[in-house]
Amino acid sequence: MRDYCIITDSTCDLPENIVSELELQVIPMEFQIDGKIYHNYPDGREYDFHKFYDALRTGKTSTTSQINYQVFMDTFSPILESGKDILYIAFSSGLSGTYNGSVIVAKDLMEKYPERKVVCVDSLAASVGEGLLVYEAAKKKAEGLSLEELAAWVENNRLKLCHWFTVDDLNHLKRGGRVSPAVAIIGTALGIKPVLHVDDEGHLIPVSKVRGRRKSLDALVEHMVQTCEKPEGQTVFIGHGDALEDAEYVAKLVRQKFKIKDIVINYIGPVIGSHSGPGTIALFFFGTHR
Repeated sequence: MRDYCIITDSTCDLPENIVSELELQVIPMEFQIDGKIYHNYPDGREYDFHKFYDALRTGKTSTTSQINYQVFMDTFSPILESGKDILYIAFSSGLSGTYNGSVIVAKDLMEKYPERKVVCVDSLAASVGEGLLVYEAAKKKAEGLSLEELAAWVENNRLKLCHWFTVDDLNHLKRGGRVSPAVAIIGTALGIKPVLHVDDEGHLIPVSKVRGRRKSLDALVEHMVQTCEKPEGQTVFIGHGDALEDAEYVAKLVRQKFKIKDIVINYIGPVIGSHSGPGTIALFFFGTHR
């Protein structure tokens, strides 16, 4: 079997130890704050994650951009030149143009290196949900799946990957156009917390509203109760926007409801966090459907 490398982008929000353990390559995406551009590395080397969320809490704004053509070329080319093929698992096309950009680069590179293969798969996933899909894909690679077999596995299983989010501050969703200014003002005044998920097209969609932070966290786990499939074999992922205590509360609820294999808790990085804000909590697992 021809050797290949799994590459993803830093919106996967995987912990650095998992990236290293599974021999993944993560393309650091850019965000801009205080007029300066930083890269979202898994270990937060350029901008500490806690510091980032503190900056947002003080009213600073962070903007993001997708991976450009040259970054893809600079990342993919050395791997192809080393004799390896590439499986690139991309941030959801419903939230970014990154996947579409990668397809253009892959076509150009396979013309340049006709003996090599670059396969790009749209994860239709975001944040630690994308990370969970990449995590499971890496384990399948270790079991011996070929590049083509693994790409098919990702495509066949990505819509079983469930994403459930809640945010603590509606103003970040307002800025991204997810809720109207009026809803943000009224919801903030009444303590309304939205519950959102990522749909089959990879878009972030508001599903319901509950009053109070604790109820919104409970709602995430209730959605897991409704759709989770074979929990005993699963590693569940939880992402947080500098709200570890709330993430641990959700983890405790999950363990009370299910006999699961393991739980991984990690920061939602600055690229996703720029749009979701401090206090975001997200729960990811495999279910019967999204």
